[in-house]
Amino acid sequence: MTKKLTVFIVLLITLFIFSQTDTKGVRASSDLSIPKTQTEQVVSRKLDKEAEILQKYLAKFDSPMQYSAQDFIDAAREYNLDWKMLPAIAGVESTFGKQIPGGYNAYGWGVYGTQAIYFESWRDGMFTVAKGLRDNYLNKGLKDPYSINRIYAASPFWGSKVIYFMQDLEKFENNYQAETVAQIGKAPNIAALSGQIASN
Repeated sequence: MTKKLTVFIVLLITLFIFSQTDTKGVRASSDLSIPKTQTEQVVSRKLDKEAEILQKYLAKFDSPMQYSAQDFIDAAREYNLDWKMLPAIAGVESTFGKQIPGGYNAYGWGVYGTQAIYFESWRDGMFTVAKGLRDNYLNKGLKDPYSINRIYAASPFWGSKVIYFMQDLEKFENNYQAETVAQIGKAPNIAALSGQIASN
């Protein structure tokens, strides 16, 4: 009898645990503040130099896109874009992803009034928009934000705002590299220090 009761209790506990999980096996919770449509898995990987600079630049703005800096660089390389252009467009259109219509669309891509295109992740949006810029603008001779402006945005100031963020990012890059060089120059000579310690 005790054995049957133990099995029954274990079965009840198991059923309770499974009833508290969603279909993907993640514990269900009614107090999650992030909607499922706005969650994204963050993959850890080594950043390229440009991605490291971009990540730090986006962090200044508390951008939710800062953890996808490498994806920006990868998309720019795949579609042969200036790596600063797509982040600059996101800066103009959504304050670097902070004010979006939904669906990870930080670029105003396909947004007309209440109609908008939604992406599955920041990466999906980056690669889709990078390909669209290459196919629909750059390959047709619209090579800079001023010429892209004529088709991309209704505001006549859009191109100059994109240029502003591209130049600001370039200035940030130059300062970052100068600080890195200065820090390397200040680094102690480990061999010399170890020699001094050994001689004492």
